[in-house]
Amino acid sequence: MHRTYSMRQSRAPTASQLQNPPPPSSSTKSGRFFGKSNIGHSWRKQTAGAFGPDLAKKLSQLVKMEKNVMRSMELVGRERMEVAQQLSIWGEACDDDVSDVTDKLGVLIYEIGELEDQFVDRYDQYRVTIKSIRNIEASVQPSRDRKQKITDQIAQLKYKEPNSPKIVVLEQELVRAEAESLVAEAQLSNITREKLKAAFTYQFDALREHCEKLAIIAGYGKHLLELVDDTPVTPGETRAAYDGYEASKAIIQDCEDALTNWVEQNAAVRSNLSTRSRTLSQRRHAGRNARANGEGVDLSSQDQPMEGRESGLWIPASEHQGHVYDDEDEEEEESTIESRGREEERNVAA
Repeated sequence: MHRTYSMRQSRAPTASQLQNPPPPSSSTKSGRFFGKSNIGHSWRKQTAGAFGPDLAKKLSQLVKMEKNVMRSMELVGRERMEVAQQLSIWGEACDDDVSDVTDKLGVLIYEIGELEDQFVDRYDQYRVTIKSIRNIEASVQPSRDRKQKITDQIAQLKYKEPNSPKIVVLEQELVRAEAESLVAEAQLSNITREKLKAAFTYQFDALREHCEKLAIIAGYGKHLLELVDDTPVTPGETRAAYDGYEASKAIIQDCEDALTNWVEQNAAVRSNLSTRSRTLSQRRHAGRNARANGEGVDLSSQDQPMEGRESGLWIPASEHQGHVYDDEDEEEEESTIESRGREEERNVAA
C-alpha cells in the first residue's frame, strides 16, 4: 500500500493565508550558534540583559526567553512529524483496518507538525514587535543618564563651590536635558502602548488560528477511529473484510477542505463578554474619550453603598476571616527566594 506522510503534495494558499499573508520564516530557524539542540536555552536566559542599558534589561530577558519558547516549539513540530511517520510504519504490518487508519492518522499528525512550524513563523512576529520596544527603551536610556549626570554635577558643585559660575551653565544644560528627556519619555510611552497591542494581537491571532485548526484535525481524527472495528472476537473467528478505504480518503479530504477554507470570521470559539465586563469596558472607553475631548468624568455612580451595611462602615482587610495579612511573613518569603536565587547562581558559577 502506498504510504504518505503529507496531507497534500502541492500546497495552494489557504483562505486564511490569502486573507492574511504568512510572514517570512522565523529568525530563530537560522544562524544558530549551538545548532538545533537546547544547549543554549539556559545560557541565553542567564546572559540576557547582562549587557546594555538598565532600562532595557527586563525586556531583553523576555525577548530571549521567547526565543527559547520558539526553539522548543520548532523541536516539537519536527518530532511530531517523525512520530507521524513512525506511526504509519508500525501500522503497515497490522490488519487492513488498523493499517489504513494508522496511515491516515499519520497524515493528520504530520499536518499538526507542519501547522506548528507555521505557528512559529507567526509567533516570531510577536517577538520581533516586542523586541522593537526593547530597542526604544535602549535609546531612551542615554537621555536619562545625561540628565542624572548633570543633576549630580550641580549637586556636587553646590556642596563644594556654592558660588561657582559653572552652576548657572549646568542648570541651563539641565533644562535642555529635561526637555529632551520629556520628548523621549513621551515617545517611549506612546510607542510602548502601540507596539504592545500590536505584538499580542499577532500572538493571539496566531494562537486562535492554530488552536482552531488543531481542533478541526482532532475532530476528523476521531471520525477515522470509527472505522476501526473493535468488536471482540473469539479465538478462531474471522473479522469481516475491511471496506473503509474510500471512507478514510473522504475523511482526509474533508479535513483538508476544512483547513483550507478556515478564516477567522468563521471561528467556532467566540469570546463573549459578560454584561458586567461589557459595561465596565464601555465606561472605560467613554471616560477615555471624555478626557481626550477635555471633558470631565462623572464618578458619582461608581461607589454605591453596599446592601445591608451602613454607609461608611467598612471592615479593614486585616479583620477578614480566613485571611491573615502579615508584612513580616512576606518579607521573610522574599528574602528566602533571594537567598535561594543566590545559592543557585553560586552553584552555576561553580
